[in-house]
Amino acid sequence: MPSFDIVSELDQHELTNAVDQANKEVTTRYDFKGTDSSFELKESMVTLKTESEFQLQQMLNILIEKANRRGIDVKCMEVKDPEIQLKTAKQVVEMKEGLDAPLAKKIIKAIKESKIKVQAAKQEDTIRVTGKKRDDLQAVMQLLKGMEDLDMPLQFNNFRD
Repeated sequence: MPSFDIVSELDQHELTNAVDQANKEVTTRYDFKGTDSSFELKESMVTLKTESEFQLQQMLNILIEKANRRGIDVKCMEVKDPEIQLKTAKQVVEMKEGLDAPLAKKIIKAIKESKIKVQAAKQEDTIRVTGKKRDDLQAVMQLLKGMEDLDMPLQFNNFRD
């Protein structure tokens, strides 16, 4: 019986490359000369450190641009509020990964409401979709790609025929 998994994964290697490129750009840009501006990556959290709120916004734009170029969807970025003190400004960007329960329920509900003859079941942080026909599974993929209100990027893997 054909099946595939719906997941939301983040490529850590590409994230590391994006942060490295952003750091390189900050060190070479004229408007950041003489400032102690940097990006730090710890697990799936990127910390932006600089001297002013304006520079923090510029750094966030740089990070988003570099992540986009590396194929990281901006939907998985959760930008926290900046912490501004006298001479330092700091902001944390959390990279979300995995399907949480409300999103999984929303996806399963959309699949069931579409009346496509498939079964969808949540398994930890993935959703397994099984059906009798390969065409039905591809229709589900197209349905999910067309959904605009999902706040996480989805990948389809482990397609078995």
